[in-house]
Amino acid sequence: MHKNSLHNKKYDFDLLIKNHDALKSYVFVNDYQTQTIDFSNPDAVKALNTALLFTHYNVKFWEFPDENLCPPIPSRADYMHHLSDLLRRSQLVTDIKVLDVGVGASCIYPLLGNAIFNWSFVGTDIDEKSLQVAQKIIDKNNLGNSIELRHQRDYQHILKGILKASDKFTASVCNPPFFKSQADALEATKTKLKGLGKETDKVVRNFSGTPKELCYAGGEKAFLHNYLYESSQYPKQCFWFTSLVSNVSHVRSMEASLKKLGATEFQVLDMIQGNKVSRVVAWSFLTKAEQNDWIKN
Repeated sequence: MHKNSLHNKKYDFDLLIKNHDALKSYVFVNDYQTQTIDFSNPDAVKALNTALLFTHYNVKFWEFPDENLCPPIPSRADYMHHLSDLLRRSQLVTDIKVLDVGVGASCIYPLLGNAIFNWSFVGTDIDEKSLQVAQKIIDKNNLGNSIELRHQRDYQHILKGILKASDKFTASVCNPPFFKSQADALEATKTKLKGLGKETDKVVRNFSGTPKELCYAGGEKAFLHNYLYESSQYPKQCFWFTSLVSNVSHVRSMEASLKKLGATEFQVLDMIQGNKVSRVVAWSFLTKAEQNDWIKN
């Protein structure tokens, strides 16, 4: 975890239960005499992440349908901390406005980015129902002045139809759909459950997720390259475009594509979370002179 993360220590289940009593029924003591939960149980996972959000980020309301993706709070907060480091290195420290591509029903990046750094956000999604749920979370937490939502009406596009001529974003964030199809998602879940020692005939994703959240024609690589291309169509409206990249083999092709598209900066931000290594890829189309002008203004 990032050195500034609030999740570098073991979970304090007593404190978490105090702030979210629904977690209590899922906590047990394992063979190593350690309190834990069954991480293959989506209800337990959701209760834990709700408790983390309530306890550490002062979020008072976080309710969304069980079918929607439940984001793991520690890793999502890690993204925000690494993005903050990138912005600070770029001398971008005030009036931060972030575009969240695929905000989802949970609205997690705007909630965390606002709670930790007081950033403002515009969140986009193709799913109107998810946006309605996210708007309720925003309203219940009195964040209407900090978080705006926009509906992407065309599944073929990511930024087109969303960005206005007057928009200027310090950065974008994105957690892209990983799978080509529901069948691919199902196979990945089977592999994950096997790793948890939970092989079963009935496959249930522990973090849930609807097809719109998990799948994209052509999978993660196709989504990312569409994102890269569309970002090149709005080169001066965002200082840093960024995205999580699940498959490390996609990074090289992204760098090659961005070079052809005229990107001036390309960085890979490695994130180490326990035994898991993930990464954020960041790119910009601004020249040094344009970057300096942006910082001054």
